[in-house]
Amino acid sequence: MGPEPAKVLVLDDEAPMRHMLRLVLEKGGYRITDASDGETALSLMEQESFDLVLCDIRMPGMDGLTFIRESVKRHSPATLIMMSAYGTIETAVECMKLGAYDYISKPFKPDEVLLTLKKAEERLGLRRENARLKEELRQGGSPQGLDAMVFRSKAMQEVIAMVRKLAGSSASVLITGETGTGKELIARALHAEGNRKRKPFLAVNCGAISAGLMESELFGHVKGAFTGADRENLGLFGAADGGTLFLDEIGELPLELQPKLLRVLQEGEVRRVGETRPRRIDVRVLAATARNLKEEVGKRRFRDDLYYRLNVVEIQLPPLRDRPEDIVLLAEYFLEIIAAKEGRPGPELSADACAVLQSYTWPGNVRELRNFMEKTVIFCREPIINQSSLPWEIRRENRDGSDDHSLKKATARLEKEYIGKALSATGGNRTQAAKILNISLRGLLYKMKEYGIE
Repeated sequence: MGPEPAKVLVLDDEAPMRHMLRLVLEKGGYRITDASDGETALSLMEQESFDLVLCDIRMPGMDGLTFIRESVKRHSPATLIMMSAYGTIETAVECMKLGAYDYISKPFKPDEVLLTLKKAEERLGLRRENARLKEELRQGGSPQGLDAMVFRSKAMQEVIAMVRKLAGSSASVLITGETGTGKELIARALHAEGNRKRKPFLAVNCGAISAGLMESELFGHVKGAFTGADRENLGLFGAADGGTLFLDEIGELPLELQPKLLRVLQEGEVRRVGETRPRRIDVRVLAATARNLKEEVGKRRFRDDLYYRLNVVEIQLPPLRDRPEDIVLLAEYFLEIIAAKEGRPGPELSADACAVLQSYTWPGNVRELRNFMEKTVIFCREPIINQSSLPWEIRRENRDGSDDHSLKKATARLEKEYIGKALSATGGNRTQAAKILNISLRGLLYKMKEYGIE
């Protein structure tokens, strides 16, 4: 059985509007309850849990803005979407600041309502997934293996499918990708999902250890092998026996040590510094690099035989800009865990903030996203994070340093930036954004899909 349909509360003082929305939403597969005034709606929300609330702004008695304030005060988990025939951009922004997720203008087409709810449902799914991850963190520390992976994109689904296939193997794997894409996380997943998971997983950054100490660090040494060697050292290979050794930034490994690493991989034995006889070991080697090792081989900075020994299978991680579906999911996950460390409840992202995050190119990838979410938690104390609360670097797309002179790509970058700005200015309202951009709503939705903007 699939998941239950989302429960929607429709709040509008006009009976024909409630009737029309009930017909449209029930046809769309939603479970509907309606109310004609704010007090009744709040009472219903105390009696049962709703996933989404469609709320009119102009109503006699308790208006929509007051209803939002009361909902937030009562810690309602429902996602609020506002409706108004008298809406202005200022009203939309005020709704977002108070805690509403989205805003649609009357009159609207049935497809627009359903599209808005679908978008809100996707966000609800993200919040539930983040809640699950947060609960795992609370109960048992950091999640392990594939449970530690946060993704929805097709590109990452393909990566995870490859991890599942390779986890039970002892073959060497080369993990490639830009800095900050999560190569060590993939290495840990390969270990945690395989039959070596009860044995050690050790990681070393080959660029963080001096060339003079690297041999001893990797292969170990006996007591008295050199000045300062006052005790024996198993080395990382010895300590990881039976488990996995992750060699990060393998492209930084000194050329003179590469034949020794190759011998370990070929023969399955290691000889410590100062020792005459090698020892048998059983270690799975995973390596990662942000460099193009094929180019390094061509420049004679990396041995071709070692390259092919390490690269039995390659896993290439996509940059964050190529997996826009994951940006908001990751951002909300980071907000939760960072806020928890600060002893605060996790803030939520408004629709305009989500649009800005998705329009940024993230040159530093997932690592940069986490860094910026940490800044946001430190400097923003509000329960709702709007675009103005995000670090300024995200809010401006720097195109000045681009070496790509393609007119088509430049036009696409400009369109993406202007769509992001229009969505930000309207609090994520697509109808208003389309008017600002002077294009049809259908045209805007097509462009948003093309550029991966949710």
